[in-house]
Amino acid sequence: MTREPEAVRADAPFSTEPARGWLPWGLLAPVLGLIFVAIPAVATDDLFERYGFLTPRGDPIGAQGMIVFLLVPFALTGLIVLGWTRFVERRSLATIGLTWPSGAKPLLTGLAIGAAMILAVVGGGWASGALVAGGYAPAFASPSSLAAIAILLLSFIVQSGVEEILFRGWLLSATARKFGPLAGVVLTTMLFTLLHSLRGQPLLSTLTIVLFSVFACVWALRARSIWGVMGWHAGWNWLLATGFDLPVTGLDAGVPALLVGLSPVGPGWLTGGAEGPEASVFCALVLSAGIAFFARRRAR
Repeated sequence: MTREPEAVRADAPFSTEPARGWLPWGLLAPVLGLIFVAIPAVATDDLFERYGFLTPRGDPIGAQGMIVFLLVPFALTGLIVLGWTRFVERRSLATIGLTWPSGAKPLLTGLAIGAAMILAVVGGGWASGALVAGGYAPAFASPSSLAAIAILLLSFIVQSGVEEILFRGWLLSATARKFGPLAGVVLTTMLFTLLHSLRGQPLLSTLTIVLFSVFACVWALRARSIWGVMGWHAGWNWLLATGFDLPVTGLDAGVPALLVGLSPVGPGWLTGGAEGPEASVFCALVLSAGIAFFARRRAR
């Protein structure tokens, strides 16, 4: 008995190459994505807490905790997603946006764009007076801190790369191949927002998470590749975590500021509050401008 070849939509992202294995039903894909994230987290959280890398609520402790938190569970999730794609769905990595051999240039370009965009977000808070400077480049006084910051760059590349492979690569392609790109963006953004939201968080924080995912989706669709958005995500996370002594998605990287130490003194809608600048109005504005840029280019 042979499997019927997949009927691929002409507007499928990245590649119209059919899957030779089992592609999950469209609405099952987000559930599988949740499982792909949950398995490594459940397997490692207790162990990391026991050895002092995580708090009981799962937050990393210091730079070492952040590095372990970014590397181990995310690497395991990445292996699960890539293994599922190759051996269950039996489709090429090009169908999830990992096109070869053009990865290095868009990845590095994305890193630079991500750093520039988070600079704009933080700069908006600083210019408004909601963030005040408390010291310049304190990390350079400590070689061990600089080493930790360098390792964190590699760690964020792994973490951000795996998130993009999972969400904007595998999940976006799996759902868009069934329902079309718009539905793929909606389903991908719903799961991304669910996994990055906290109970009782401000509405603005939820909005910026949605905008973050939509921006990453439209970039990936426009480029027909996820290399650039992988770099963008890593550059954004790394510079926010290490550049200003501010939280990234509510987490403290445990290193002194690489550029300038900033402290929030203004209202939460300007500073992002406990979540950091990603939950601020400046982040919403920067991401909205990015979405408009890529949407306009795609339409043209």
